[in-house]
Formats: sequence, C-alpha cells, structure tokens
Amino acid sequence: MKIQLLLGTLASAGLALGIGQVTATAVPGDGGTSETQAGPDVIVGAIPGVTKYGAAIVNGANIMAYAFGSTSCNIGTQQLDWYSGTSNHPVIPQNAYRIKNGRIEQIGLSWMKHGFCALQQTLCGTCVPAGSGCPSLLGIGCSDPYDSNLNGSQTDLGPRYEANATTGYFPPTGSTSWPSIPSGQGTIARRVQINANDLDPAQNAGAVYLAECQYVHPQDAANNNDNNNASYRVFTVGALASGAYTLSLSGSTFQQKAAIYHWSVVSPTVNYAVADAPDGRYIVGSNVTLNSDGSYHYEYAIFNYNSDSSGRSFSMPIPAGVTISNMSFKDIAYHSGEPYNSTDWTMTIAGGLLKWECTETYAQNANANALRWSTLYNFAFDSNGVPGNGNAAIGLFKTSGSVGVATQVPVNPCKYGDLDCNGIVDGADLGLLLSHWGLCPGGTAGCFADLDNNGVVNGADLGFLMGNWG
Repeated sequence: MKIQLLLGTLASAGLALGIGQVTATAVPGDGGTSETQAGPDVIVGAIPGVTKYGAAIVNGANIMAYAFGSTSCNIGTQQLDWYSGTSNHPVIPQNAYRIKNGRIEQIGLSWMKHGFCALQQTLCGTCVPAGSGCPSLLGIGCSDPYDSNLNGSQTDLGPRYEANATTGYFPPTGSTSWPSIPSGQGTIARRVQINANDLDPAQNAGAVYLAECQYVHPQDAANNNDNNNASYRVFTVGALASGAYTLSLSGSTFQQKAAIYHWSVVSPTVNYAVADAPDGRYIVGSNVTLNSDGSYHYEYAIFNYNSDSSGRSFSMPIPAGVTISNMSFKDIAYHSGEPYNSTDWTMTIAGGLLKWECTETYAQNANANALRWSTLYNFAFDSNGVPGNGNAAIGLFKTSGSVGVATQVPVNPCKYGDLDCNGIVDGADLGLLLSHWGLCPGGTAGCFADLDNNGVVNGADLGFLMGNWG
C-alpha cells in the first residue's frame, strides 16, 4: 500500500475509458502507474455474467439476491498464490450501484468469494501458465474465470470483517467458523442483496445501474498493486420473474476502475479527488448543480477503496455568510451476520465547520458504522455559497488523524450574479462575466462566472445575471 498523501483532481473525461474483454493495461492516475506491474498484480479482467436467486422479506423490506461473475487477470511480473484453505488466495467482494437524479449510490453488496485454484487462460493476453489443469498459482499474464454461479456459492462466501484490505490478509478459516445463515434467508444470504424498490423500473426511470467486483490479495497488496483491483460493468433491469427482477449486463467491462468513475459518464459536471491515507485509498466524487431558487445543491460520494482504518467523518469549513440546509447522509447496510451496525452518521454545523460523523469512536465500538473498504457513502446539502476549489477532510476511524481532500466546496456567499461580491449586481459584474466568456479551463464546472455550473460561460449565465440585476 502506498503511504504517501496524494491529493489530486482527476479529469473526468480521462477517466471514462471503457476497456473491452480482451485486453488489460494499468490505468495511470487511477489504478496502476505503468503497463507492467512489478510483482503479482491481480485485476478484474471481466464481469461475464449475473445470476439471480429470488427474494426474501427482511425487516419488512423485499430484498432480492444476485451474484456477478468475475474473471481475474494477473497483469504483473510474478505468479500469484491461489491456495485454497489458506491466507494466500484472493477474496472477491461484489457491489451494485445506481446513478439517479445526479447521485451515485451503493445499493447492494455481498460477502467475499474465496478463491480456489486457478485456470490458466488468456483473457488479458499472452499467458505463461503456472501449471496444467487448475493449479494453486495464477501464471504471469494468465486469467482465471469465476462465473456468477461460483461467485454466488454460499459455502465459499466469507464475511468481509475478516479481511484487512490494506494488507490483503484474512484468516485461513472456512465456512464452519462464519456466521450461520439467518433464519428465512437461505436464498439471499451472503449474496449481493438489493432492495426491490431500488430496482423497480416504475420507481427508477432513467436510472443507470453498475455491477462491480474487486480482488483483495496479500501478495498484490504487498507489492503496492492494490489500487487497480476493482472493475465495473453496466447492467439493466428487466421484468420481474421468479421473485426477482431480471438483470442483464450491458457493454464491456471497465477494467481497473471503481464504479464511482461512471458517475461522470452520466453527469459530466462531476469532479474527482483521490486521497491516500497512510493505509489506503479513498476516491471522492463531487457534483454541484443549480437549484431553481438560485442556490446550489452539493453532492458527494466517497468510496473507500482499500483503507482498513476506515472513515469516521467527512467535514469542510464553511465561510461566514454561507447558509446550509437540507443536509443528508446515506450508507449501505451489511447483512447475513456481518457485525457492523448501520446507525446513520450525525450531521452538524458548528464553529464554521460542516460535518458528518459516525456516532461512536473505534474505542467505543469497533463495529460502529464506519466507511469501510469497498463501500461508498453519500453526503449532500444545499447552500447559497457559490462552488469553488477548497479542502475537505476524511477523519479516520481505527487510527487517529484525517486525510485532506481537494474538492468543490461553498466559497462565496454573495448574491447570485454578484461576481465582485460588492452587494449589487451591476455593470462591473457584467464586465467580469463577459471577460470569462467561453469554456471553463479544462471544461470543468464551477469556474468563475459559470453561474449555472455547466462548464461554460454563455448566454444562459448572462440571463441569470440580468435576472438578478440590482
């Protein structure tokens, strides 16, 4: 795991690369840092299929169960251990997301599939086999397919709490030591669980859905090759049949890219920041849009890629005169006997600081609702503050300290259209707007004079300014 602090805003256009099912290269600035990774480097080369398992009622909700297939590739320079029944094989969590109304949300997660032996196939190019048949090593350049039925096999699905994604370590234990399947949940337990309301086509018109798989492996982590282990693929929701909606995968797998990066494909105004804690990576997406009353809506999604420390808070300074309203928080609930609770984080505005925070510290409750690895949480609010570049922070749960995040924050409490912030919209503001006419630098939203935050200063912004004249 890389230990340096990295703060950077990633251009969304450069992150929208969809790689097909037959090639695999590292993605600079997102996953790996070159096309040849030193040591073993396991990635998800493809998400080839989906299986559904019906539904069950849990706490009054109709919960549907699925599994996504995952084909691994070793794009590194050394063979990768694949010894079942030990701590030296990969574990594979699966996630589901929905992009709707300008927000990306995690709507489903599974336990971790435990790997057992590796076929030596060629999805990602030339394969140097580690042996014949299905040996306990994955050769250099080789791929190993797990179809969705294998990834949905309940006896091979272990709880996430056992794994440290920073080190890749998990104990060499089997299903006999794992929490038993809850009563009445034999069909859905341990698999990707999704609330039926989150899939219902009648309630989710225009929504875009994503399936994501991620590999965790101790050798991969030890060689600093664990920031490219998640890949995703779009899926669509079909008819209700046999107790659950039918899901169909669409298009190619986006290799070495976490699903959060598809948010900007659907909403081009999304910006990203990558922040590396001492023990893992967080990816922060932000999207600022204009409300009908001239205020701004701020949306943030934070994906904990592989930090065992986990997140306990998200905060940012608020300048004097900036008002905040309609704060919200959304997480994803664990299931099937995972010990983590799902108490919503508190939301406060005090002392010039806007903050969401877990209700308990690690010392108080090690199983409190922290932002753990391979999960995504949402944070949102409305504000009169004009968006600009600023700094937020992710507080850490298991360890002390926080991680800085360069992202969009409210920075200007001035009247809408009052670009020089002198209390009146007049000719001076008009001159400033005209002097910034055209595309924002880099095409990003939220630049100076871009009043509707769409990445360009044009007639629409002029109209907004004139409408607030005086």
